[in-house]
Amino acid sequence: MTVLLPRRQRRSGPDAPWIDDGAGHLVRPYTVSKGRTRPTAHFDLMTLVRATGRRPAGLQGPDYDRVLGLCDGPVPVAEVAAHTRLPAAVTKVLLADLVACGALTARAPAAVAAGPAPRTDRDLLEAVLHGLRQRL
Repeated sequence: MTVLLPRRQRRSGPDAPWIDDGAGHLVRPYTVSKGRTRPTAHFDLMTLVRATGRRPAGLQGPDYDRVLGLCDGPVPVAEVAAHTRLPAAVTKVLLADLVACGALTARAPAAVAAGPAPRTDRDLLEAVLHGLRQRL
């Protein structure tokens, strides 16, 4: 038999996000970024960030700690935002702070090889279409 606790109790504890199912964020996202809406460095959602092992001296708080804990390996900005349950703009501000103090490195994802686009194999596409039609 499974016993379900009320939603608020399921989210309690030191590692729980500051979110209440009925009220939403208990700490507004702009307070996490200290009112800043623009990061000091450019990040897109696919920029990869990784912890350097260096602890930030001036940046303290649970949000910075959670972000650093997620970045043991290369992680895209979008994934960090999803795991922290913060808007991407707020996440980018936190990441920019951590890059500025040397606690994170950031790099753009590898670009697709430059050059002419590969030719489409018409026979392959027709075979795929034929197979799809047979399944219907």
